[in-house]
Amino acid sequence: MITISDKAKDQIIALREKEGYPDNYNVRVSVKGGGCSGLMYDLDFDGEVNEKDEVFEDKGVKILVDRKSLLYLVGTTLDFSDGLNGKGFQFINPNAARTCGCGESFSV
Repeated sequence: MITISDKAKDQIIALREKEGYPDNYNVRVSVKGGGCSGLMYDLDFDGEVNEKDEVFEDKGVKILVDRKSLLYLVGTTLDFSDGLNGKGFQFINPNAARTCGCGESFSV
């Protein structure tokens, strides 16, 4: 399961509206190869649920994750920070053995 914080929920709703996506577009979270630690998070909006997607809903936001990415993301919380250390979405991933300094890549 993947959850989101209240700050992340508010930011997702605001960003979806700003980008002009309709309310039925969901958040897609995936993991791709790359980055300084080997794996990178990818976050986007998607209007389609694929056959191999797992769908989670938290705080009224639907989160789509392909099954391969889910292996790396189980138990992850999506948060949003607007503090002094940078502004953006953060993945609090209990499966990550190591993360890079920017927080955009990880390894297991």
